Amino acid sequence: MTTAVPPMDSPFPERAPTTPTAPTAPGSGTGTGTATAGRPRWERPAYAALLLATAVLLLWNLGASGYANSFYSAAVQAGSESWKAFFFGSSDAGNSITVDKPPAALWPMALSVRLFGLGGWQILVPQALMGVGTTAALYAAVRRHFGPAAALISGSVFALTPVAALMFRFNNPDALLTLLLTVTVYCVLRALDGAHTKWLVWAGVAVGFAFLTKTLQAFVILPPLALVYAVCAPTRLRRRLGQLLLAGAAMVVAGGWWVAIVELWPASSRPYIGGSQNNSFLELTLGYNGLGRINGNETGSVGGGARPGGGGAGGGGWGETGIDRLFSANIGGQISWLLPAALVMLVTGLVITWRARRSADSLEGMARAAFLVWGGALLITALVFSYMQGIFHEYYTVALAPFVAALVGMGVAMLWEERGGKAAALTLSATLALTAWWSYVLLGRSTGYLPWLRWTVLAAGLVAAAGLLAGARLGRRFALGAAGLGLAASLAGPLAYCLTTVDSTRGGSIVTAGPAVSGGRGGMGMRFGGGELPPGTPPQGAQPGGPQQGQQGGPRQFPGGRGMAGGQGFPGGQGAFGGRGARGTENFPGGPGGGGFGGLLNGTKASKEATAALRKDAGKYTWAAAAVGAQNAASYQLASGEPVMPIGGFNGSDPSPTLAGFQEYVRAGKIHYFIADGARAGGEGRTGQVGTTARGGAGGGPGGGPGGGTSSAITSWIEANYRSTTVGGATFYDLTAPLNGTSAPS
Repeated sequence: MTTAVPPMDSPFPERAPTTPTAPTAPGSGTGTGTATAGRPRWERPAYAALLLATAVLLLWNLGASGYANSFYSAAVQAGSESWKAFFFGSSDAGNSITVDKPPAALWPMALSVRLFGLGGWQILVPQALMGVGTTAALYAAVRRHFGPAAALISGSVFALTPVAALMFRFNNPDALLTLLLTVTVYCVLRALDGAHTKWLVWAGVAVGFAFLTKTLQAFVILPPLALVYAVCAPTRLRRRLGQLLLAGAAMVVAGGWWVAIVELWPASSRPYIGGSQNNSFLELTLGYNGLGRINGNETGSVGGGARPGGGGAGGGGWGETGIDRLFSANIGGQISWLLPAALVMLVTGLVITWRARRSADSLEGMARAAFLVWGGALLITALVFSYMQGIFHEYYTVALAPFVAALVGMGVAMLWEERGGKAAALTLSATLALTAWWSYVLLGRSTGYLPWLRWTVLAAGLVAAAGLLAGARLGRRFALGAAGLGLAASLAGPLAYCLTTVDSTRGGSIVTAGPAVSGGRGGMGMRFGGGELPPGTPPQGAQPGGPQQGQQGGPRQFPGGRGMAGGQGFPGGQGAFGGRGARGTENFPGGPGGGGFGGLLNGTKASKEATAALRKDAGKYTWAAAAVGAQNAASYQLASGEPVMPIGGFNGSDPSPTLAGFQEYVRAGKIHYFIADGARAGGEGRTGQVGTTARGGAGGGPGGGPGGGTSSAITSWIEANYRSTTVGGATFYDLTAPLNGTSAPS
């Protein structure tokens, strides 16, 4: 840091005299048309150490989580065996149905498994490498205009964001999405630095592939990026607008080619589009994965578009919405450690650069544009997350991590250079004190979690804040010491959360980083009949009485219910699995060995006997078995390595296959077994009895939504025409041996 700090009268580090003909290089520290500045001796070793430390953090104990989210792991396994499944993102190699997202995030993992074999480590390594790549892209973006010290701070803040340490060790699409969003911002900044069409087009390509990763979430940051470029790019307005149109065209091509192929492909010869109700990717994009996430009306999702618990002011089925949502007990420890500091740095950076020319053709103008781009991306994403009433999980906030990190690094570097002024020194000191206090609050939300650390962080942060105020009078070395102490205090809490995360097991559909926290937000209604459940649902394998080691539990409570799995409860019902269920009437099946919510969030653990049965004569069938719900099917598929059809997709509510279609598969001898675990949800069910399945109401199936009747009808038809047997604790129906002993019934 001592090498990077320029003379006091220059707030922009390491800027070389203008040489218009000289080339620029990524991360060189040069601006528009400037020569490459010399790098301080410590920069390359420090940068290498940052990437190495990030890699170690993300790769350490990586295999402990096994298949992590088995829903996506099963699709990865299918894609490693079938190129058709690879292309479409099918849940099984038989290509019955896709996952409820586009497949881009699955492709790197499937290629890894195809090369190195099936295993948790092979699936997750690409995700970890994406985390290292995101750190590198963030470093390059910040270093280019704010110097290596700012870039190192940004990279460190990002790598030590707890939700980043979680999601870059997990197999959800958010890892690739975060990488692509960071690359998008980097490309936009490169385009702004000289109005380069090429870089703006590359930004469009990155957004297009981000769309193929997590659909419309990729577009959230587009408004501020496009606006900043339209206003600040150093070229005439007509050219700016033309460049934006070219970037938009590149985005459409990069993200639309796959969509066009899927929509034009005959539906009869491709898998059903999971998560949709009409076998349409466009419907999935605009509904369940699109506007439904904003207004809560997610047809085919949890509750079939209903929003229980949403009647209160700002309330919703997924927790209360509001400006403080990202600071709540459930979410604060994931992302908000330095979020207040990032907001302060955004305002500070804009104030310092306010009088710069509108265009980004000057150093000050480019710095302001950088604050506008990173800050705009942060604000619009944070507002969407804060007020969306549809499906929302804590881990979504990983998309904010690079924006927070960049603003902190840029703002701290700028204030450090201006620290000779009273306003800059006071702002830097106050921000550090605020960060230390907020870390103290967040660490206190986990009862008994490193109680010494919260007091140490608070004391060290306050001492460092005072030291920064006195630094101008006591000398440079004293100021550097105070800055180092302050940085350590700011990152100690997130580091502890990260180490807790990497040292424990995370699995299932809903995961969070760090230790369990108490005092979750009120007003979280429970939704049923869908694939994703609100914060507070039990972790994979959780049983009544407490959370599994390394998983998330805590005393969060749903209205009207008794505690379940670490104090969590359901509205109107008893807390135990298989007991009287939600809303006082419904029951979740599962019985011994079953996954939570009848395998809706996590599949049943497949026994050796069940695995052996699935493998026997599997080559004769397209699907070794079928099961309701993708998580149930995924567990048996991953254990046996054979395709298992997920009836109803993730939620069990997709109308795939239809009853007539399933009967045709059975008559054609394409399905060997039906596994009844978790096949029903509804009514006064019975569990743990051989050959018995809980009888449900009209909704049927775990999905219960618009397509839930399909899974219920299929289950009823099988129960009426085939005899059940118990195989390793699971209920199997042999679909090649109907009760009448002749042929498959109609």
